Amino acid sequence: MSDLQPTESPVPAPAPSASVGRVPDKVSLDGLEDRWDRAWTDGGTYAFDRTAARSDVYSIDTPPPTVSGSLHVGHVFSYTHTDVVARYRRMSGREVFYPMGWDDNGLPTERRVQNYFGVRCDPSLPYDPDFTPPQVGGEGKSTKAADQRPISRRNFIELCERLTVEDEREFESLWRYLGLSVDWQHHYQTISAEARAVAQQAFLRNLARGEAYQAEAPGLWDVTFQTAVAQAELEARDYPGAFHRVAFHAAAGPVHIETTRPELLPAVVALIAHPDDERYQHLFGTTVRSPLFGVEIPVLAHPAAEPDKGAGIAMCCTFGDLTDVQWWRELQLPTRSVIGRDGRLVRDTPAWLAADAGAAPEAEALWSELAGTTTFTARTKVVEALRASGDLDGEPVATQRKANFFEKGDKPLEIVTSRQWYIRNGGRPAPGRELRTELLARGTELAFHPDFMRVRYENWVGGLNGDWLISRQRFFGVPFPVWYPVGDDGEPDHDHPIVPAESALPVDPSSDVPDGYTAEQRGQAGGFVGDPDVMDTWATSSLTPQIAGGWRSDPDLFERVFPMDLRPQGQDIIRTWLFSTVVRSHLEHGSLPWANAAISGWILDPDRKKMSKSKGNVVTPRGLLEEHGSDAVRYWAASARLGTDAAFEVGQMKIGRRLAIKVLNASKFALTFGGEGADVALDPSLVTDPLDRAMLAGLADVVVRATEAYEAYDHTRALELTETYFWTFCDDYLELVKDRAYGGGAAEVSEATASARAALGLALDTMLRLFAPVLPFATEEVWSWWREGSVHRAAWPDPAPLRQAAGDADPGLLGVAGAALAALRKVKSEAKVSMRTPILRAVLAVPATAVDAVGSVVGDVRAAGRVTGDLDVVAATPGAGDGAADVTALTVVREVELGEAEARVRA
Repeated sequence: MSDLQPTESPVPAPAPSASVGRVPDKVSLDGLEDRWDRAWTDGGTYAFDRTAARSDVYSIDTPPPTVSGSLHVGHVFSYTHTDVVARYRRMSGREVFYPMGWDDNGLPTERRVQNYFGVRCDPSLPYDPDFTPPQVGGEGKSTKAADQRPISRRNFIELCERLTVEDEREFESLWRYLGLSVDWQHHYQTISAEARAVAQQAFLRNLARGEAYQAEAPGLWDVTFQTAVAQAELEARDYPGAFHRVAFHAAAGPVHIETTRPELLPAVVALIAHPDDERYQHLFGTTVRSPLFGVEIPVLAHPAAEPDKGAGIAMCCTFGDLTDVQWWRELQLPTRSVIGRDGRLVRDTPAWLAADAGAAPEAEALWSELAGTTTFTARTKVVEALRASGDLDGEPVATQRKANFFEKGDKPLEIVTSRQWYIRNGGRPAPGRELRTELLARGTELAFHPDFMRVRYENWVGGLNGDWLISRQRFFGVPFPVWYPVGDDGEPDHDHPIVPAESALPVDPSSDVPDGYTAEQRGQAGGFVGDPDVMDTWATSSLTPQIAGGWRSDPDLFERVFPMDLRPQGQDIIRTWLFSTVVRSHLEHGSLPWANAAISGWILDPDRKKMSKSKGNVVTPRGLLEEHGSDAVRYWAASARLGTDAAFEVGQMKIGRRLAIKVLNASKFALTFGGEGADVALDPSLVTDPLDRAMLAGLADVVVRATEAYEAYDHTRALELTETYFWTFCDDYLELVKDRAYGGGAAEVSEATASARAALGLALDTMLRLFAPVLPFATEEVWSWWREGSVHRAAWPDPAPLRQAAGDADPGLLGVAGAALAALRKVKSEAKVSMRTPILRAVLAVPATAVDAVGSVVGDVRAAGRVTGDLDVVAATPGAGDGAADVTALTVVREVELGEAEARVRA
């Protein structure tokens, strides 16, 4: 047991300038976060020195959190991992570039603004300079579009900018309270003028090199948000449906197919079977007529058809799924789209369903019932018509089908033909280069931590089936810096885009005018129109190294920080953020954007499910930080390794708080022995006692192993090593050495006492530095009691001074002495007497190999065990552990004094 139990007092600690003479009477964790944040800010503790050479810089591509309401405990978890790395690298001699960004453009911000203010964007409306939102704060309010007031695009963007500023202020406050050692002079917004200019400049260069292109093609479309969706944003979810066995009409009889989407019958362009399927050999090269609509369509072969799925022959519609797109492209089929961007069937009768086009006479009449309906309603009507016509074989069979969803959407995606912008990413052949091969090679150059995360990158690149779709039909984002000339026929010429000079960026084509034109020519024949779309948020976020590093505006800074050293991020966005950033850097700079990628795991709720806002199981962190203290929450986060999912455990935070309090109490204990100050206490030559040397030898080993762990991005192992030795230091060493360190009140300090005090000083100095990356507030508090400056600007501990002080001491000696003391205390515990009860005489019987070791520390053991008489150390008799190396086999024979009486106890 230790006399140093974790206790605290609300009495405030001294000012940051306190010295060894200002160690407080009572210590507390309360208020450390606010006080030290102010001190670090005022002192510029984490300010980046931009004069540092690139070789001395460690730069971090910090994830910009999405500004969509609030941070959750998962953010605290992963951002703590990054901060631990930043603090270690700073102490190890690197000049750390650690900026913070806010990802504030894109769909999440738009949705939050819609719900918060009760509005929706309608670009057709004029700007209202006096607009006041109908509500402020979305709690308890309807989020249906019909209940939201339509406003102009400019009014909507103003509300987006207003709310993001408020959210970012709250985010920064929480990050400061957590103790992130960010240089707040280096922060950015992904919607700022600088970020827009960077994103537009990179796009224009992609366009000039042929890496960006525009195409009108079928693509995934979210009917709710009215925008195109990229492959990286897809989620495959189970969706209820039913198989319908439907008859197509051929000369030799009906040809049955099975489909879950009968509403797409009017969009059929072919029936497809596998070329080796014997059942359909006689049909290849012939035609059939579609049920209900009577449209003549070919029967074709393609190896992507699955003979063992359904009837083995499938209808190809334009478009029901991505396989339809593949067949349409490779077999050069016609386009017969029937679903519009709103998710409803188009209102005009398609040309191929007209009677004069060869369709069945009843086709136009049926279409009049389907026009403008949702796909769900159309499906019901078509099934009714199939049943009535006899073309439905049996009844629909319920099933669960996999459907593609936008990761933020609630309805299955449709495939709609539209004009969109793309960046080449290896998903399709690129003229003159093997881009997929190049990007796979980049993945082998990048150091993943943990390394097994590399396979996610490789699988993603290897499985790409299309280029990166970067345009979105949204409002709050980076506009494409492109205009199009309008011909005499009033149609825009998309093949000859007008682009601005890089010096003119950023531009907004919806309001800015290209060179050579006037504002009056907008939308007129012979004039111009601006591109109406904005870039996908990943198209901007993929440039965070360039935005944060000053690629466009500060080339001197960019040269010092790029390529960066670290990209920390979550495992779920390897396919989006990590990959897209590699693509942009490879295309623009011919290099990786960073050398290392540190991948955090997920936070799991008590049911072992991933915490996420969409699941409604997240925990907001502010209350946790205030209740347990930031050091405690950081301890919980740092206890999980990179790439490993971790449970949300308040119990682990309580352990972290106990550790932080112990750091304060043990430090106070070590600093109040009456030493003459740091210079004396840190002199290795004063350490002469075997126990002191053994303790420092063990600590030197911890420094070596913890440093190796940090270099390997294993902060959890470094913390584990430090914490384990710290508790040994508290429970064993402090108890054993305290009497000698006090010096018995002698006027002159003896050699033994000086040794103890010097060892305590060296140990405390080292342990504070070891703990500093994880427990920044408690360690800075203690450092301020006796040292100048900040522990976070102190050098990472060097084992050399500890080795010098330890000499050739065996680190195991501390364990030997601790076991001897534990044996003496066990006797008192079993006798149910106070640990202060003196032992009149004792004999320690130890393994023969430990006799000399215990004998060398018997003085400290006697003092700590309160042995007032003889304490003899003898070898254990054969059969009682003789020769064993385990000193926990100690036996004890001693006398104890109980109250007024004496009693002999033999164990």
